Amino acid sequence: MSNNFVGTPEQDKAFDEVLCELETVPGPLMKALQKAQEIYGYLPIEVQTRIADKFDVPLEEIYGIATFYSQFNLNPKGKYTIGICLGTACYVKGSGDVLNKFKEKLGIEPGETTPDRKFTLDATRCIGCCGLAPVLTVNEEVYGKVTVDDVDKILAKYND
Repeated sequence: MSNNFVGTPEQDKAFDEVLCELETVPGPLMKALQKAQEIYGYLPIEVQTRIADKFDVPLEEIYGIATFYSQFNLNPKGKYTIGICLGTACYVKGSGDVLNKFKEKLGIEPGETTPDRKFTLDATRCIGCCGLAPVLTVNEEVYGKVTVDDVDKILAKYND
């Protein structure tokens, strides 16, 4: 078992129902992975193994799908996902420094989640707001013209 996996009996029951529903569906793997991520929030190896066993396919095939598509997460995400744009316009205007400040404050690297599962830090490519560079998002909220000095204020907004 992985150290971070936290499935509840309710989640397991819901996932068992999904797996049963997909038994007769052609090509069920993608749908099973999508539903698993909806239920658990990510795809721990235990869940991938259950899918592989249910549909009698190698675990490597499930893992290959889960790692190929960017919609899937192999690690739990935080309540708040901070995506810092490292596209050219943002990077030139200082987004690298902003990312470094978030790394320092949160104690994590891009792609990681804080131990309390409050924040996930992601380095992203163009968000499409180049005129507001540097830009970051917290979940769906967009912040423009962000500086290193804004980091504490942004984090404070989500420390509930």
